[in-house]
Amino acid sequence: MKTIITTPNAPAPIGPYNQAILTGNTLYTSGQIAINPKSGELVLDNIEAETTQVMQNVEAILNAANMTFSNVIKTSIFISNMDDFQKINTVYGSFFDDESAPARETVQVARLPKDVNVEISVIAVK
Repeated sequence: MKTIITTPNAPAPIGPYNQAILTGNTLYTSGQIAINPKSGELVLDNIEAETTQVMQNVEAILNAANMTFSNVIKTSIFISNMDDFQKINTVYGSFFDDESAPARETVQVARLPKDVNVEISVIAVK
């Protein structure tokens, strides 16, 4: 059985997918990019602001499933330029504590939706 998780506090999907799916106690989020859910505009001022918006979008979805970043067990980070890794990592890391940080992979990709610079998805467990 799966439950579709949706919230107006994160961007609406831009394709045939949902913000997240909860099955049992496990939540799978779709990749989030830096769309401000209130304005619908991309936040591309700089990589720190972009990453912050992405993480806020992830947080909104977690909250809609009655979870927080402490429930996250795995993240996937896709970036368009590995030279941005340290700045992205600093912002990303501010949402977790070292003791309970999740497993993760970070990969550079050729292109992301809407030509953004970072996309992040998570798996979380209650």
